[in-house]
Amino acid sequence: MTTKDFYYELPQELIAQTPLKDRTASRLLVLDRKSGEIEHRRFRDITEYLRPGDCLVMNNTRVIPARLYGVKEDTGGKIEFLLLKRIDLDTWEIILKPGKRGRKGARFVFGDGALRAEITDVKPDGNRIVRFEYEGVWEELLDKLGEMPLPPYIKEKLTDKERYQTVYSKIEGSAAAPTAGLHFTEELLEKIKDMGVNTAYLTLHVGLGTFRPVSVENVEEHVMHSEYYEINEETAELINRTRENGGRIVAVGTTSVRTLETAADGDGRLKAESGNTDIFIYPGYKFKAVDALITNFHLPESTLLMLISAFAGKDKVFKAYEEAVKEKYRFFSFGDAMFIS
Repeated sequence: MTTKDFYYELPQELIAQTPLKDRTASRLLVLDRKSGEIEHRRFRDITEYLRPGDCLVMNNTRVIPARLYGVKEDTGGKIEFLLLKRIDLDTWEIILKPGKRGRKGARFVFGDGALRAEITDVKPDGNRIVRFEYEGVWEELLDKLGEMPLPPYIKEKLTDKERYQTVYSKIEGSAAAPTAGLHFTEELLEKIKDMGVNTAYLTLHVGLGTFRPVSVENVEEHVMHSEYYEINEETAELINRTRENGGRIVAVGTTSVRTLETAADGDGRLKAESGNTDIFIYPGYKFKAVDALITNFHLPESTLLMLISAFAGKDKVFKAYEEAVKEKYRFFSFGDAMFIS
């Protein structure tokens, strides 16, 4: 199985640059993974495909404004920090651009001196460890100085930061949004609950590795990036109860799938746990925990496209994508959605 097997042609104009005003107005391509049958709907029609007793599992991570623009303290040269991982209160792992400005001991200034940073270590992969110096509350300062780290294929500026957050986002820590959840509004979630569908939340902090293309030719040689996840007692119990009662586990997004499949035992049962996952799901994988999936349209040759190909069958997925291109669906983070069951 080669990476090229997951390539498809996508006209540039189908890459959504801005979110729709109404989250639920996105289109919804419904794919039956047994028959391969395709329907074209709107996202608000998702209620017609959920059943009482199902459990909708969502990732409640919140994107941090992880992109900081500043200057080198001694030369005034412009630099950019991308926050990757918080190590302790004031220490982070970051990507620095341009990299040549970042030797150990180098100092940087952001926002007229409200925030300063010093490189304390340079990792073998080129990432830096930095210690920040500031007064006041870190989250408030970051909110003021930081920008949303939108994916590289989005060229437009985002006017409303909250449109790159799900309405149920709660736990800060992601460098990218779990975008399948962007289509839900509070009203739609209430309607779904009123139908007798359970809603459960887990956390997986999405890393920038999400946007990294697979660079190896042989799919099986790809090394996945690692991401932190957490499932609490309440969520584990609700999912186990749903399964016992014959309901379906409906994952919202590939991040929820990866968390559930990491944590589930051979029978698809869960217990409360947290840790790091680098699970890589590609065709041939046997799913233990997920029965249906809500997801966006993914980049050619990406691990996410491989995951949904594993879930629904590569041929059926590619036929659906061909149809989506023909029907001019909007692709990627701010684009339209699929429901696969």
